Amino acid sequence: MRVLVVYCHPVPESFCAAIRDTAIEVLKAKGWEVRLLDLYAEKFDPVMGCDERRSYNNQAPQDPALKPHFELLGWAEAILFVYPTWWYGLPAMLKGWLDRVWATDVAFKLPVGKGRITSLMTHVTKVGVITTCGAPTWWSVVVGQPGRKTLLRGMRALCARRCKTFFLAHYLMDASTPKTRAAFLAKVRTKLARF
Repeated sequence: MRVLVVYCHPVPESFCAAIRDTAIEVLKAKGWEVRLLDLYAEKFDPVMGCDERRSYNNQAPQDPALKPHFELLGWAEAILFVYPTWWYGLPAMLKGWLDRVWATDVAFKLPVGKGRITSLMTHVTKVGVITTCGAPTWWSVVVGQPGRKTLLRGMRALCARRCKTFFLAHYLMDASTPKTRAAFLAKVRTKLARF
């Protein structure tokens, strides 16, 4: 299985980095081929410019910096997102990556006239999300978990018909302790061993 780990956190020593490293270790131990996409480390530009937006419905973006990202999407059979939940959703960097990379003629084709969008991501059979969240579980649910819905409903809808998904969150991250973080990393290991 070829898995793309999409990692998004600006602080190199963050707990999300420990999650990323644990995830990669487990996936490689399963014999999976893993590629890491670290959006902050590569200084990904999440901003869609005027010309890119004007041509968005007609063709894939022409920015040469996006080509390796398009190739990674075409390569992946599974995608694992690792990021912090900020204001109940995705970091702007990750949202911008979705806006610019999951694009026309890359992730989908728009219909001519009336019709349905055609997915170009049906080779992706697994999508996972591992995140940290400052809020408690109950409040995240009340707010509606927009990040979870974006990735595991919206983006997953473009993947294989029977695409498997999972969501794992360390809630109350701001009040976490070494013990709660260690317990969460153990959950990450267990979940990914079954992914």
